[in-house]
Amino acid sequence: MPITIKDIAKAAGVSHTTVSRALKGHAAISPQTTARIQALAEEMGYTPSAVAQSLLSQRTQTIGMIITTTADPFPVNIVGGVEEVAQAAGYSVFLSSSHNNPRQEMAVVETFHRRRVDAIIVSSSRLGSVYRSELDQIQIPIVLVNNQEEGEYLHSVAVDDVQGARLAVEHLLQLGHRRIGYVGAVNRPKSNRRRIVGYQAALEAAGIPIDPSLVVAPVEETDVDQGKKGVDYLLDANATAIFCYNDLTAIGALMECRRRNIAVPQQLSVMGFDDIEIATYVTPPLTTIHQPRSRLGKLAMQMVLDLLDGKSVQDKVLNCNLVTRQSTADLA
Repeated sequence: MPITIKDIAKAAGVSHTTVSRALKGHAAISPQTTARIQALAEEMGYTPSAVAQSLLSQRTQTIGMIITTTADPFPVNIVGGVEEVAQAAGYSVFLSSSHNNPRQEMAVVETFHRRRVDAIIVSSSRLGSVYRSELDQIQIPIVLVNNQEEGEYLHSVAVDDVQGARLAVEHLLQLGHRRIGYVGAVNRPKSNRRRIVGYQAALEAAGIPIDPSLVVAPVEETDVDQGKKGVDYLLDANATAIFCYNDLTAIGALMECRRRNIAVPQQLSVMGFDDIEIATYVTPPLTTIHQPRSRLGKLAMQMVLDLLDGKSVQDKVLNCNLVTRQSTADLA
């Protein structure tokens, strides 16, 4: 049987109230008694009850976190950043997946709420304003990371998709490319729209007319398949370089180029967005836009802690960085 406060009180010959206060370091208990009871508790193998503590504090010291899927390597560092700050503050993180489905995401939010988590963090949220009324009824902090729906609601931390896309296209322009294609993603509407804005802004600043045939968003099961199909469309449009929505899409493009015996970057430059770990291991290593994913997670968790402490918070938008590797080159 688990050791209880009453067991320690009996062994120490004091009341259970004295034991409870000593274990909390209460000033009403002498330092000598506190030290003796804490040493006895450790010797007897006493473990505080999380349930009992949550009843007293009205907090469970738990955070619910929702990601799109555990198969996607992108959220790994975001989760790591959340956990680093959470653990330092004495919180545990529960993880679940939404599979890019708004209904599933809302169902997980409601489940976490029933489980009495203290706050919820959602990566690549698809909840949108359609669930605003339901979210308003959940009286705990909710922080979104890279929110995928338009609208002003809740609290958010995100990267500047427009700035990141401009960096990507400007890099390709500096290499001499003028027929630059974009392979988008239909299942991440907000970030996809903003990356198109950045793509177009870079071209317009260089005096290059926008060609709609160079912007595609294949409807496929996976990001990799979208990249493969995107190569089909953009080669027909005479693209000399392809900027992809994310690294997985770019990896799909590399795979299709290899299948067609198209040399990258000699015949076609390919670049991604995210800078996931695998981007350094593909052949050729992928030029991409780096998202500070660990920092996104840390900022989201710190925002949660501030909200739980009743502090005012402001949404955060972080810049991206260009990472140049071997998948892009000067136009031949």
